[in-house]
Amino acid sequence: MIAEIRRRFNSTFTPEKYRHFLTHLDDRCGTHIKFRNSETPCFFPKALVEQMTACGRELIEQLLTGPASAEYRRRSDATIPPEFNAPGETPQPLFVQVDFGLIRNVAGEIEPRLVEIQGFASLYAFQAALAEQYRESYTLDRLDPSLRFLPAGMDLDAYYALLRRAILAGHDPENVVLMEIDPFDQKTLPDFLVTQKLFGIKIVNVSDILKQGNQLFYQHNGKSVPIRRIYNRVIVDELIRKNRALPFSFGDALDVEWAGHPNWFFRLSKFSIPFLKHPCVPKTWFLHEVDSLPADPENYVLKPLYSFAGIGVIVGPTRDDLQRIPPENRSQYILQERLSFAPVIETPCGPTQAEARIMFIWFDTLQQGPTLVRTGRGKMMGVDYNRNMDWVGSSAGFYPG
Repeated sequence: MIAEIRRRFNSTFTPEKYRHFLTHLDDRCGTHIKFRNSETPCFFPKALVEQMTACGRELIEQLLTGPASAEYRRRSDATIPPEFNAPGETPQPLFVQVDFGLIRNVAGEIEPRLVEIQGFASLYAFQAALAEQYRESYTLDRLDPSLRFLPAGMDLDAYYALLRRAILAGHDPENVVLMEIDPFDQKTLPDFLVTQKLFGIKIVNVSDILKQGNQLFYQHNGKSVPIRRIYNRVIVDELIRKNRALPFSFGDALDVEWAGHPNWFFRLSKFSIPFLKHPCVPKTWFLHEVDSLPADPENYVLKPLYSFAGIGVIVGPTRDDLQRIPPENRSQYILQERLSFAPVIETPCGPTQAEARIMFIWFDTLQQGPTLVRTGRGKMMGVDYNRNMDWVGSSAGFYPG
């Protein structure tokens, strides 16, 4: 999007550089990465990143700290299933991500539009590793020494210190676990391994955790090690789909802290979007509140509230798709105005669309981390929908400092 930097990058790109990038990224993560990483990082104008960051802060404030936040929190109580309603909920989510699609307005200018907001941990460790590998493999400092992927005043050490504080909160790493469903089979394993390498915590399958009284343990070298804090990466939708029996209930009064309290998975999610009033938010309704189905359903997107990686999303649903959902389940879907993503990244394979995720960590204030980017030319932006294409996939956002 910064034309001169894009031109110079494309003109110096070689397949050998890309192979070097992929090989060293696997080495950095300690595993082969099973999702596609783009040939190129994205170069965003600083003003655009600042606009997305400001919009993200405004949306979060509107929901959680603004005048209507108490009413929103009350309304969102109904989103938390009793069996997943964990005690000790924090006043705010520790991790917040805000996803924006990039569109062109009527004047032809690039603007962000909200795609999703979530109070759940994302690829906080991997995203920084990905950006650093782009920087090293493509010698981005020679391309433009001012390029950065972290906010002004924050270097990589400072970011990792922030992430360490969020995950460990002063605990011995031995007593902190990254908890996931079958973690070594997940595509997000590279993030787990980088997190483990950085902070020394254990990666633990949720099914392998032991419960004794109100305490949780994991097994290591034949010993039961107490768990004091959980970096929660369990997606409840997947837990339900796999019908996984757990050795404990999220609703138990456990003697444990959460690095990312699980209730925020429900409270800050697609459920939030119909409540937001902001120029960057597309028109969105709960499906059960739609009085009559639109005459042009191809201009809308149907989304389940609590699915990840695009599972269950229908772009341009037919009237049959909409009518197939039983009335009792319609409150679990939103119908959203379809965004027309602009092809803003010039590549040898043609212009490519981009979706940018502004990643926050929330202590006393919202602190911005790296910008995760998905690029694609498919029907949807997820890497699974662009797997047979070149110059698309997971990427990192750089901008002049």
